Amino acid sequence: MPAEEVRSEASLGSLTFGSPLTATPKTPVSAPRPHATWDLPFGKAWVHLGADEQFTRPVLIADGFELGATDPAVLYNGLNDNLPDEQNPNRPRYHFLDQLRSLGRTVVLIGFDERSASLLENARTIREAVIEANNQKQGSTELMVGGFSMGGILARYALAKMEADGERHGTAVYFSYDSPHRGAVIPVGLQAFAAFIPNLAGQAPDPNNDFYRYISSPAARQMLAYYYDHEKDSVGVDPLRQDFLDKLEEVGGWPTIPRRIAVANGAGDGQATSVQPGRIAVRSTGARPFPGTTFHTQRQGDNEQVALLRRYKVGGILEKSITTSGLPELDGAPGGTLASYGLVAKTIVDAGGTVELNHPAVCFVPTVSAVAIRDITDQADLYTPVEDLDPAESELEFLCGSSNTLHTSIVRELCEWLIEHLPE
Repeated sequence: MPAEEVRSEASLGSLTFGSPLTATPKTPVSAPRPHATWDLPFGKAWVHLGADEQFTRPVLIADGFELGATDPAVLYNGLNDNLPDEQNPNRPRYHFLDQLRSLGRTVVLIGFDERSASLLENARTIREAVIEANNQKQGSTELMVGGFSMGGILARYALAKMEADGERHGTAVYFSYDSPHRGAVIPVGLQAFAAFIPNLAGQAPDPNNDFYRYISSPAARQMLAYYYDHEKDSVGVDPLRQDFLDKLEEVGGWPTIPRRIAVANGAGDGQATSVQPGRIAVRSTGARPFPGTTFHTQRQGDNEQVALLRRYKVGGILEKSITTSGLPELDGAPGGTLASYGLVAKTIVDAGGTVELNHPAVCFVPTVSAVAIRDITDQADLYTPVEDLDPAESELEFLCGSSNTLHTSIVRELCEWLIEHLPE
């Protein structure tokens, strides 16, 4: 196997699927200096006082999923919609944190030493932040506690466990922002690809490549509705996810004392997006890297090919077909999207290849998952027109987006609705 091909293929191991909240910008960003920093188990919290310069009416917001530690400047700017948007540089922006602070709300941003660690571990960071916020706050207004994406799941578990353990959390409102309450989705073919990328010795999987670490991390396996086990070559609920769901059930599933609210980046109309099932999403068209590797959008049925993976090996080409059975048409479902295939295509091009790209972004957190009203394992449930349902069917009060937008992207209508529900 020529060294050039080895380096070219191994370079794709740096790929991760960052959302607008967690993706590291190409250029450094700055943020207001926090008024205080709390060192917490497995993480930190950064305190930004409101307009009154007092620790009053706190809003605690937890970071989402990625590899590595939370960057407080990236988190602040992500939540305040200040990060560069190469796709839509002129779109209107809504400065969520500025709005909260102008209303006299203390903003406490909660980050983690390793965002891909177990949800059970990082939920402890939120518990300690809640305790500290209650110790320091002035006035009678109780806390608002939640998070974006994974952060909403962590806050859900932390508050529920505090209640189960008889601890006071002093929280009036729990919120989540496009959090995968019923599971998140990364296309199975891309999960398999993470284990297919070789290391510089030409072997796979490479436990040191970021893409494989991202997909196989504890937090990813706990949140993904479907996980590809490369050792068994099978797709299903990962044992780590089932264990987390069992632990969540043991503490009651939800905190019961606070008002529970949620917003979804996905639309509530139940309509499929432009991503049609069974079509080529992205294909590597060059001689390298991964010649002929092709990913198809998810289609219903048995033995549906979702990926044909091809890479160089000593003496020829290694080829592997990835199929699924019984899965709904996840890629085109209404929900918060992620540029999963687009990021793979860009990484192939950056490695010197050429691609055919038809569907850059696909569903990542289905609307029904973000508002906890249906499971995402059934086609009819996945495409349920949420806006036509009795809201009482959900375990949350919720608002869906008027259109499908990028997962965790700051949307004015969603943020203003959250602000309307701030504790008095």
